Amino acid sequence: MKMANTRSQSLFVALSLLAGASSAFAGRYDYSAPDVDFARVIEVRPIIQTVHEPVARQECWDEPVTYTSRGHDRGDRAPAVLAGIIGGVIGNQFGHGRGRDAATVAGAALGYAAVRDSQRYDSRYRHEYTRYESRCRTLTEHHRDERVVGYDVAYEYNGRTYWTQTDYHPGDQIEIQVDVRPSR
Repeated sequence: MKMANTRSQSLFVALSLLAGASSAFAGRYDYSAPDVDFARVIEVRPIIQTVHEPVARQECWDEPVTYTSRGHDRGDRAPAVLAGIIGGVIGNQFGHGRGRDAATVAGAALGYAAVRDSQRYDSRYRHEYTRYESRCRTLTEHHRDERVVGYDVAYEYNGRTYWTQTDYHPGDQIEIQVDVRPSR
């Protein structure tokens, strides 16, 4: 009988502890996890941000460039030689003796040189050509862009209106967290 009595006492103690524990938890509420509900959305306003972005682009075109090369005469020395002879004849008309010889040589040299120089700058001995060369430049333009970065949302819950901001359009209803606590 002693053994049955000890078992009944142990069972009684365990049940008493269990009853005491359950009554201690009966008045407590876990506030860490709020309830979720849905509220009716009554207004949605997009939040718009204006940004100015630099955009670089390259502009290219073909531009005509004219080059001039001055070539030497093409071996046509006859006009210069003829001018030298004429200059020598004219030079021979001046002076006497050795002076006449010097004037003849000087006239010939001047006549030859004058015609030879004019031939070098004559357009017949100049060569011009045009080549198209590609030219490019980088232009930076600033483009204005408007972006929706979020939404101001008005919703109604239990007869009261609330505002919040979201990064998405909520549609007709929005999920809300309801935290019920006793007033103290």
